[in-house]
Amino acid sequence: MGIGTSIVLIAVGAILKWAVSATVSGISITTIGTILLVVGIIGLIISLLFLANVFGRRDTGRDTAVVRERYVDDRYVDGPPV
Repeated sequence: MGIGTSIVLIAVGAILKWAVSATVSGISITTIGTILLVVGIIGLIISLLFLANVFGRRDTGRDTAVVRERYVDDRYVDGPPV
């Protein structure tokens, strides 16, 4: 779930909880709104933590510098012996 999906769930949950006054037999619209609000908030927190690399941290090796030294044999500076 991304940040956008979480924000949509929060918005729909808030609308169902506080703005809708209709009644449906068998289900409570305010309870569904509360559930969507909670799921949206949890999803937003988890998405932000992944974005901040708290849970998604991986060692990719990009920070590691490779240093190679070149060895030159002084005996063959002018070329190999003939």
